[in-house]
Amino acid sequence: MYEINDVVVYGTEGICTITDIAMLKFGGEKSEYYILSPVTKVENTVYVPKNNEKVLSRMRKIITRQEAEHLIDSIPVEPMGWIANDRERQSVFKNILLCGKPEEVLTMISSLYTKQAEQLAAGKKLHASDERFLRDAERMLFNEIGYALDITSSEVLSIVLKKIRQ
Repeated sequence: MYEINDVVVYGTEGICTITDIAMLKFGGEKSEYYILSPVTKVENTVYVPKNNEKVLSRMRKIITRQEAEHLIDSIPVEPMGWIANDRERQSVFKNILLCGKPEEVLTMISSLYTKQAEQLAAGKKLHASDERFLRDAERMLFNEIGYALDITSSEVLSIVLKKIRQ
């Protein structure tokens, strides 16, 4: 499925390079693992067992330049319906960050921007967990788009905010 030197997105680790595929023994059981090196945290190493579908579902190939351009062109995205129950919303957002496609992450960001604007208009702030989800989603998606377009995540943020304000 994946090969050494493939660039992937893995859960909340973000962009990683597959540096090796090796048989390793963890917890007394020997299995084949993808060995990932996060691009932004080069001191970290992530081991992903090839035989664990649940864990593998968190890994996908990074978007292409064309896909990144399409994502940017699709802004502003229609926000998803706001989930009033904090626990349910946190569960949905966590799942999107772990396994979601870039389009889902973008929709989540759009929803959080919309809620943030509503809260500011009422003199309030986003719930702390929603703020954290927004920062994590922006970091993950904007780093990925930036990588695909060979620009910085700050430049991606500027493009996104400009498109939203149009």
